Amino acid sequence: MNPAEVLDVMEEKGAVLRGHFKLSSGRHSDLFAQKFRVLEHPGLAQRFGEEIANLFGRRFDVVASPAVGALVLGFATALAAGTRMIFAERTDGEMSFRRGFYIAPHERVLVVEDVVTTGGSAKEVVDLVNSSDGTAIGIGALIDRADAVRAPDLGAPLKSLVTLEARSWAPEECPLCRQGLPLEDPGSRRLGT
Repeated sequence: MNPAEVLDVMEEKGAVLRGHFKLSSGRHSDLFAQKFRVLEHPGLAQRFGEEIANLFGRRFDVVASPAVGALVLGFATALAAGTRMIFAERTDGEMSFRRGFYIAPHERVLVVEDVVTTGGSAKEVVDLVNSSDGTAIGIGALIDRADAVRAPDLGAPLKSLVTLEARSWAPEECPLCRQGLPLEDPGSRRLGT
């Protein structure tokens, strides 16, 4: 699939929303990617996983994803490449591998993320992989939300199936707030358990 085909599928499934949104980083944006509108279709999730695995030549030993949002895509990518898949979860505000997950010395690890905006979660998993004796060879993503506030160095090269040009602002600088547009908070990070 080329980027235009991926974007067409996402728009067809209602995965690209336009309006006034609060992002998981706390910033406000005029665009939100509701990736589960495409990942709720197993065949599409499988196809996207295959495409991400292909971006990296299927040359990695393990897929590591941040929980919860990227689990489906990470699993699909590992399935396509015939590798194992682990995930990192937040414990006391920091990413960690739990549940007996490990990275053997020198394993080549592909970090798979669903949507990369600032790159914070992806960079945390890259750092965790590298501190666990593995080597993060890249970050594969469904969507790169090309945003000017991205961390300058994610610790590994980022490749995505599609890039969405989006604007975001600190809440106090948001022109959509000044226009009085209602703020939606469709993300999952702040949901209760």
